[in-house]
Amino acid sequence: MSSSPHSQQPSPAHFFDTLNAYQRTQALKGAIELDLFTAIGEGKTSAKAIAARCQASERGIRILCDYLVIIEFLVKDAKQYRPAYMGTAQRFLTSPSLVDEFTDMAGVVRKGGTLGGHGTMEPEHPIWVEFARAMAPLMAMPAQQMAAILGAPQGKPSKVLDIAAGHGTFGITIAKQNPHATIYAVDWPKVLEVATENAQKAGVGGRHHTIPGSAFDVDFGSGYDIVLLTNFLHHFDPPTCELLLRKIRAAAAPGARVATLEFVPDEDRISPPTAAAFSLIMLASTEHGDAYTFAEFEQMFKNAGFSRSELHELPPGPGRLVISYN
Repeated sequence: MSSSPHSQQPSPAHFFDTLNAYQRTQALKGAIELDLFTAIGEGKTSAKAIAARCQASERGIRILCDYLVIIEFLVKDAKQYRPAYMGTAQRFLTSPSLVDEFTDMAGVVRKGGTLGGHGTMEPEHPIWVEFARAMAPLMAMPAQQMAAILGAPQGKPSKVLDIAAGHGTFGITIAKQNPHATIYAVDWPKVLEVATENAQKAGVGGRHHTIPGSAFDVDFGSGYDIVLLTNFLHHFDPPTCELLLRKIRAAAAPGARVATLEFVPDEDRISPPTAAAFSLIMLASTEHGDAYTFAEFEQMFKNAGFSRSELHELPPGPGRLVISYN
């Protein structure tokens, strides 16, 4: 019987790659600083042409571009490069507010949570404005998938509550696909300024409304047909999640659906790798957050009074969608 890959000793190459993982971050940041992806987008696809556009050495550009192919941010055909990245996300994912949470990992593990007070959950933490401005491109595909699963193209009149809206992409996408959908976005005031800008640019500003403040404190109103709960519950422990879910259920219309987009690991908590590894981010940056399995989400929604939940895959991304019914 073959052993599990997780029971084997790590190879020397894996050990080497892990210790050098910081080079991935710096290579991507350097490429963005050089406007390398912009150059390729303009049609400069050879190392020589990219180097001229970026005012850099051809040798440096060739080596950097080959490295970006290796780590799957570029694609190489013969000696030509083309993009396969979503670079604005680096501003959030490598922001000091988040990276600094990992400085004393041993201390985090000893405590069982962030060493920085409430971590990223401090009221009106500025990191969420950076999130709103940086992460929208990364969410475009799952937003399209979610809108389709929720039936937005059918055009049924819908009142939509978008909790922790951030950039607003999920609600805005529904509004674009459904001219009879009205969105009510909840987030901190400065964050909602970004969502409002994005809604106006998308041509749905007249149907995009804001509810500024903490999702735990503000009055949602009532009669919502759809509630969007994207990348939010993982910041809290189950009792806190259930507290919010009960509040959501009280604001939802009979038969309403709650769409929860999350990193959802399998029951073994080590697969799929990206979803399972997300728990480490929550350990370092929050007091009680985690990456929850579908069974755990199912139980939370059941405890809050929802009738049933179902799990949807959103390939090729790492997120999974939980649809829960009122």
